[in-house]
Amino acid sequence: MSLTIADLEQLQTQLADAHLDYKMELVDGKIIIMGLSDYLSEEIIARLITFLNIWILPRKLGRVTGSSAGFRLPDGNLRGFDVSFVPAEKMRQSPRSFAEIVPDLMFEVRSSTDNVRPILQKIQRFIELGTQVGIFVDPKNLTVTVYRPTAEPILLKDDDILTIPEFLPGWELPINQIWPPVFAPENIQP
Repeated sequence: MSLTIADLEQLQTQLADAHLDYKMELVDGKIIIMGLSDYLSEEIIARLITFLNIWILPRKLGRVTGSSAGFRLPDGNLRGFDVSFVPAEKMRQSPRSFAEIVPDLMFEVRSSTDNVRPILQKIQRFIELGTQVGIFVDPKNLTVTVYRPTAEPILLKDDDILTIPEFLPGWELPINQIWPPVFAPENIQP
């Protein structure tokens, strides 16, 4: 049985009425319930959203969302990304529903229980659908890989700097800033 976005919305309504809140995606007619992220991965996601918003908001370049924002895609799927960006000229106002657009920029952050292959397949699928830059953040190996439709993947490590000139001219993020800090006991304020 192939399910639709309407089926997913109905299930979400029923679960909300029962005070249950699950993050779900619709992929090829199947509802996938998404698990929680590990703490480190979620902190990286929060850092990425912060770093992006610090640059994007004052310049009014577009919209940044986290993993709970749903995108209705041209292939009929409903998906979310750990972090996504849609330029202002493509989305002048936030919809009060799932966005019917493919984000131009998306990040996927590997959780401790994630297999790499499905994440890379997801990034590749979105590039096929129109995402211009897909970024895979791998805390396990302390690497960031940048995918674009017309170029070979670029592997970045701690000493490198992430730039996305297509959408964020002038923005630079040192890779070592993506990883959460380790607080030394002597530096913790009471």
